[in-house]
Amino acid sequence: MNFNFLSPVSDLVLAHNELLSQQALGRKLRIHSKQNGVPDLEGVSIVLLGVLENRNDHNYIGEEFQLNEVRKAFYALFPGSWNTTIADLGDINKGETVEDTYFALKTTIGVLIEKKIIPIIIGGTQDLTYANYRAYDALIPMVNMVNIDCKFDLGDSTRPIKNNSFVGKIILDQPYNLFNYATIGYQTYFNSQEEIDLMDKLYFESYRLGQISKNITLVEPVLRDANIVSLDLNSVKSSEVSLNQKYSPNGFDGKEICAISRYAGISNKVSSFGIYEYKASKDDEITSMLVAQIAWYFIEGVNYRIKDDNFNDENNHQKYITLVDDQELIFYKSNKTGRWWIEIPFLTEVHNKLKRHTLLPCIHQDYLDACNNKVPDRWYKAFQKNSI
Repeated sequence: MNFNFLSPVSDLVLAHNELLSQQALGRKLRIHSKQNGVPDLEGVSIVLLGVLENRNDHNYIGEEFQLNEVRKAFYALFPGSWNTTIADLGDINKGETVEDTYFALKTTIGVLIEKKIIPIIIGGTQDLTYANYRAYDALIPMVNMVNIDCKFDLGDSTRPIKNNSFVGKIILDQPYNLFNYATIGYQTYFNSQEEIDLMDKLYFESYRLGQISKNITLVEPVLRDANIVSLDLNSVKSSEVSLNQKYSPNGFDGKEICAISRYAGISNKVSSFGIYEYKASKDDEITSMLVAQIAWYFIEGVNYRIKDDNFNDENNHQKYITLVDDQELIFYKSNKTGRWWIEIPFLTEVHNKLKRHTLLPCIHQDYLDACNNKVPDRWYKAFQKNSI
C-alpha cells in the first residue's frame, strides 16, 4: 500500500504517551511515528485515521486545525477486555486541492477495507464522507449509509460540494451505488420542508432527535444494515462541547451519542466509521474527550460483534408469517442473538442490483405492528426502493 499520503503522529503526542500508565490504550496501539514509520498492519482490525481537511466548510475562513488533543484524550483511556489490535496511522494532510485529499482518503480506505480493517476516520468537514463512499465503488454493488446529524445535508447537487450538501452528490454522481440513506437525530427546524419531502420521495429513512432520545434502541436495526456511518459532531448539544464546537442547544447528549456509536460498532456490516466537524478551540478538553469516548465506544461495539447464523438452517432461527392487507410478511428471529429481520421479496421483472430475497433488519415491535395490520415503515420504504 502507498502510505505516502500519511503523516506521522506528532512527537508532542508521543512524548505525552510515554507518561501514561502501561495499561493505557496509547501504550497498546501500533503508532505511525517519524522514528519508526508506518506500523505493520498484520493482525490489526481497527485503525485511527485523521484527515486535516476543512476547506469545503461552507463557513471556511482559512483556519487550520490538528488532532493532537483528540489523540492525547484517546491514548489516556483504558481499553475494555478487547481482543482487537488497533493502530494509529496518523493523518492525511490537506492536498494541493480538496480533490487531492479525497483521492488520498478514498485510496487509503479502499485498501484498509480490502484488508478487512475498519477505519475510524476523525476529520474536519463531513463532505469527506463522499470520499469514504467512493472507496466502496469497486468493493460492493450497493452501499447503505447512515448519517448521525441534525441536518440531511442533501443540498443542491448542481453546486460545488460543501459540508452541508455532500449527500446530493452521493445520490446523483455516477456510479450509482447508494441503496439506502438514513439520518439519525435530525431536527426539523434545521431542514427545509422540500428536503424533508425529498427524503420521503426517495424512500430514505429519517429519525427525529425526539424519537431517538425517547427510544435509543430504534437506531439498532438501521445501523445493523449500514456499511458507512458518518457522525457529525454538530448533532451533539452545545452544553456537551467546547466553545468552537457549540452549534445548537438541542441535540444528543454525551451518553446518547456514545450509545449510538456502540450500536454502530456492534453491527457486523459497518466497515468504516467517521467522526466529522471537529473544531479545536482553546478550551478544547471537553470536545476532544468526547471524540475519544465516541471512538472508544465504537471499538467496544466491534469487540462485541456476534455473527448471526445462516438463515438457511431452520434450527438457527424462528420464522413468523403474518398477513397485512393481503401482503404476506415473513419475519425471522435469530436464536443466537434474539435479533429480528423481515424479508423483502425479490421482484423478477425489476433489473436492480439486489438479485435475491433481501433480509432487512427490524425490531420486535415491527412484528407486533404487522400482527396488528400495520406495515412496518422500514419494510415499506425498502420494498418501494426495490421496485424502482
